[in-house]
Amino acid sequence: MRLNAVLLGFLILVTGNVLAGETGVPEHLELTKVSDRVYSAIGATAPGTYENHGHNNNLSFVITEKGVVVMNGGDNYLLARALHHSIRRVTDKEVAYVVNENGQGHAMLGNSYWRDKGVPIIAHESAIEEFRDHGDIKLAAMQNRNREKAEGTYVAVPDIGFSDQYVLDMGDVTIELRYFGPGHSPGDIALWIPDEKLLITGDLGFHQRLLAVFDDTDTGAWIESFDRMSQLNPERVIPGHGEPASLDIITKETKGYLVFLRNSVIDILERGGGLDEAYNLDQSQWSYLDTFDELASKNAGRVYQHLEFDFL
Repeated sequence: MRLNAVLLGFLILVTGNVLAGETGVPEHLELTKVSDRVYSAIGATAPGTYENHGHNNNLSFVITEKGVVVMNGGDNYLLARALHHSIRRVTDKEVAYVVNENGQGHAMLGNSYWRDKGVPIIAHESAIEEFRDHGDIKLAAMQNRNREKAEGTYVAVPDIGFSDQYVLDMGDVTIELRYFGPGHSPGDIALWIPDEKLLITGDLGFHQRLLAVFDDTDTGAWIESFDRMSQLNPERVIPGHGEPASLDIITKETKGYLVFLRNSVIDILERGGGLDEAYNLDQSQWSYLDTFDELASKNAGRVYQHLEFDFL
C-alpha cells in the first residue's frame, strides 16, 4: 500500500511537471510574505502578455483558522493552479473562498480552476454582471494572447454577490470585503483585515505602474471612493499591482495622478482646447511609472471624452 502511494505521488509530480513544461506556465508562483497570515504573488507591472502568463496583477491570500481566503481568481486556469500549489507550500489549510476584486479577466478567468475545486467565489454584484455579460469576450481575448496557456479556462461566474459589504467570520480573524463606490472598473472592491489594519486595495490602489483609465472608468467617483477607503487608515497595503507599500505612496500614485489628470483636462476644456491637446498633455512627471508609454496619452484622451459634454 505504501509503495502504491509513493508511486502515485511520483506520477502526480511527473504529470504536473510535464504539463508545466508543455505550457510554460510555472508550477508555483513566487510569494511575498506580508504578515504571518497574508501572502501575495506579485504580478508584473506591465500589460498581460504570453511571456508573463497573464500574471500582471497581485494574487493574494489570507490563512485563517477556517481555511484560506484567496483574493483574485487569476488570468487563467493554469495560473490559478500555480497559485494553489504555492498556497500548499505554506499551509495545509483548504481554500475556503475565492474573492474577485472586480470583473476584469485577470481577476475572474482563473475562477474556472477554483470552480472545478468546488470553492465558493465572491464578487461585487456589478462585477458579476460585467463578467456575465462580457466574460466570453474576455475569455476569447485571453485565449488569443495565451494560446496553449489558456488550457482548461472557461467562464465561471461568481456564485456569491453583495452590494456594500460582505463579512467573512474565519474563526481567528474577521475579513471584510468592502465596496467604496465606483472607480477603475465595475465592482471594484477591497479586502480589509481590521485586526491587522491590513488592506488589499484591488484596483482602487496603484503604484509602480501607471493606472489605466477605461471607457467605464469614472475618475471623479474613483477619487471619492479612494478617499472613503483611505479613512480605514491601514498600516500595511497591498495594491492591485506592484509591491506592498504605504498608504501615502499609493495615495500619491493613484489619487495624485487622478487629480492631476482631471485638472489638466478641465483646463484644456475651459480654454476651448481639443482632443489632440489632451493626447499631447505633458505627463512627464509620471514617466517613471511602468506602463507610462502605453497608457498616458490614452488616459488623457478618455478623460477628455468623459468630461467634454460638461462643457458644451
